[in-house]
Amino acid sequence: MGRIFYLMGKSASGKDSLYKLLVNDEELNLKTVILYTTRPIREGEEEGREYHFCDYDFYKAAKEADKVIESRTYNTIHGPWTYFTLDDGQIDILNNNYIMIGTLESYEKTREYFGEDVMIPVYVTVETGERLTRALNREKLQEAPRYAEMCRRFLADEEDFKQENLERCGINNSFENDILKDCYRRIKQTIIKEMKIADTVKK
Repeated sequence: MGRIFYLMGKSASGKDSLYKLLVNDEELNLKTVILYTTRPIREGEEEGREYHFCDYDFYKAAKEADKVIESRTYNTIHGPWTYFTLDDGQIDILNNNYIMIGTLESYEKTREYFGEDVMIPVYVTVETGERLTRALNREKLQEAPRYAEMCRRFLADEEDFKQENLERCGINNSFENDILKDCYRRIKQTIIKEMKIADTVKK
């Protein structure tokens, strides 16, 4: 039985950078899962690379067939956009280990679908002041900075990842991302340890 290592953290915690490092680590050989979305494809994106792009009818049919592992809908100025993980054969948990990235809510729903034994949370943290500085510096680099949205997301993350929610999801440890390479190394060590435990159980 394989494991799903689920990477999550507040905005500007560096989880995207860590995800890329883990995906490209040949020693770990972690498989990835392409999510689905009902939003239109953007310039520079490619079907099946960033997402599988579909319409709402496809999502509705998958939901009715009980194939949706987890889903999130965001109300945008263009209307509601849904992002979801689909049980479409990508995940062969009997033979492979996977790395996924998402929110605390999506982790919880995925854990309900596959079970606690399969899911390994990888919660990345950064000191609040440092995280705010990183978020601000990143926003300054945008052609049209959206500071209000940055602040909204920052505060929303504080609420989403509050201690009681973490405890409800069984997350009692974290990886401090003060230095990216050091954090990556600690996460890798944990993943290797969990893989060895899984192999022992399998035998």
